[in-house]
Amino acid sequence: MTFQVTFDCADPVALSAFWAEALSYEVQPPPPGFDSWPAFLAAQGVPQERWNSAAAIVDPAGVGPRVFFQCVPEPKTAKNRVHLDLHSGGGLDVPLDVRRARTEQAAVRLEKLGATRIEAVEELGVYWVVMRDPEGNEFCA
Repeated sequence: MTFQVTFDCADPVALSAFWAEALSYEVQPPPPGFDSWPAFLAAQGVPQERWNSAAAIVDPAGVGPRVFFQCVPEPKTAKNRVHLDLHSGGGLDVPLDVRRARTEQAAVRLEKLGATRIEAVEELGVYWVVMRDPEGNEFCA
């Protein structure tokens, strides 16, 4: 069984660009026979004002799940019930000081992409940074 992760958002194209960079993914290419998503959408008769209603990113290695972004009219109003953990520090076999440094490097990179740092947490031998993506969705680096 396969699955995708879906984000409700206001700007699917912009949020997909952020997460493509954050996860080292790529924007899903258009279907065969089309050189761009606008060309495909126009051929399907999708009105131009709806071209930013969805976007997707994929793992170029084909290992990770597809991530889909869909436009919804309502804004985010509460804490996510599900979030992504990026495991930027490495596994528990890596010394804590190395994981901490790697996680901090990742957090700085993500801030440059448009994320917001909320807090750093160290607990039970694990270190992570709680962050928000450009639309306010919480995740951990």
